[in-house]
Amino acid sequence: MKKSILSVVLMAVTVLGAQAQQPRPASPVNPKDYTFTIVKENPITSIKNQNRSGTCWCFSSLSFLESEVIKAKGLKDPAQYPDFSEMYIVRKSYYDRAIKYVRLDGSMNFAVGSDFGDAIETAKIYGLVPQSVYSGLQYGYDLPVQGELDAGLKGYVNAILKNPNRKLTNVWPKGVDGILDAYMGEVPETFVYNGVTYTPASYRDAQGLNLDDYIGFTSFTHHPFYTAFAMEVQDNWRCSTSWNFPLDEFMAIIDYAVENGYTVAWGGDVSEAGFTRNGLAILVDTEVKATSGSDQERWVGKAEEKPAEKPVVKEIKVTQENRQQWYDEKTSTDDHGMHLYGIAKDQNGTKYYLIKNSWGESGEYKGIWYMSEEFCKGKALNIVVNKKAVPKEILKKIGIK
Repeated sequence: MKKSILSVVLMAVTVLGAQAQQPRPASPVNPKDYTFTIVKENPITSIKNQNRSGTCWCFSSLSFLESEVIKAKGLKDPAQYPDFSEMYIVRKSYYDRAIKYVRLDGSMNFAVGSDFGDAIETAKIYGLVPQSVYSGLQYGYDLPVQGELDAGLKGYVNAILKNPNRKLTNVWPKGVDGILDAYMGEVPETFVYNGVTYTPASYRDAQGLNLDDYIGFTSFTHHPFYTAFAMEVQDNWRCSTSWNFPLDEFMAIIDYAVENGYTVAWGGDVSEAGFTRNGLAILVDTEVKATSGSDQERWVGKAEEKPAEKPVVKEIKVTQENRQQWYDEKTSTDDHGMHLYGIAKDQNGTKYYLIKNSWGESGEYKGIWYMSEEFCKGKALNIVVNKKAVPKEILKKIGIK
């Protein structure tokens, strides 16, 4: 009986695993079919590469904050643009997550993913440091490769959860620090940057940012509009809240921000066929499944898969109703965080957003994606913007000045 049940389970796991590994179908859209004209473009820092790590939440958040510094300081020379250490924030977040995971007896997600609220809250608590001061790469790679680190941390905290002494010691958190130090390096208490001695907190404060100015927004009908709620996704372990607005106002926030010189942290679903490896995000009506592998392969398939040669495709028209349906049926999921910084139009006058990704200088546009307005409407789960980048009449509806 037990052997039979085990065989069935193993067979099921094998089948599911095989399904998960199936290659992603070729995309129905081709960059060669599109010609884009930039309408509005706000400054961003250089393209980064999260490589083999699930840290898009941090790369996109810090890219967003770097653009905020550029605007706040009025920087014109890219040589003066900030370059914040993603792995510093990742390291501090991992530690806080481990502590909370044990306090909750494992009743939360302990994995690599997170969200914008975590990155901003971590910067509030622990500050920021430049990339040149802390790379977080102590294990022999030039880019993040975190599978071993992630597995080691998960194994350690799960062992602590078993509480073999029937009473936790006060030293187990040092084990978390030890693992993080071994893989990522000890974090500096002070450092010298451009001839000035800083702490992470004083360096953060020198950037001209007010981290209390950042607000999350979303648009779903399972919560009342004009109220805030914590997005029900497993990566939102800090329970960061987003204000819920009707879809037209949600999109108006994005447009107003970009048109007034601000950028947007964008989080949402990229498992659609129209989200291509070659720099396009178009909401075509084709069902596909994500593949496994690197973070980029996970969502857009392998490099050798070439897009089909087809003309400009017709998109799904997004409504509040089908957007909600996709979220409820989990065909819109919390896949990826990116940085929205501009507006463009294609040769037919269709509106697109300029998106900075964190997969290196890949694709037709060297790390930039053109995301159609319909894709953004349908597949954005949440955004974060500076409250100064939100129309006053919208802020008034939620009592924010």
